[in-house]
Amino acid sequence: MELDLTKTIGAFALVLAAGTGALFALPELTPMAPMATDTIMMMVLPSMAIFGAIMLAIGVKHGEYRATN
Repeated sequence: MELDLTKTIGAFALVLAAGTGALFALPELTPMAPMATDTIMMMVLPSMAIFGAIMLAIGVKHGEYRATN
């Protein structure tokens, strides 16, 4: 499968939506107590997005390295 920018952003958004949606849909799976909606939207979602973007950048650079060496 050829990955381009559109497919990469779509997959990235899908993973974020699935993770965030799971926190909303299954609050009993959180370790201590269900999280409030504002906590999920203001703390969890941005941290997931930042971590995902960093891992995506590292993965792309590693793929470029592997393709040239």
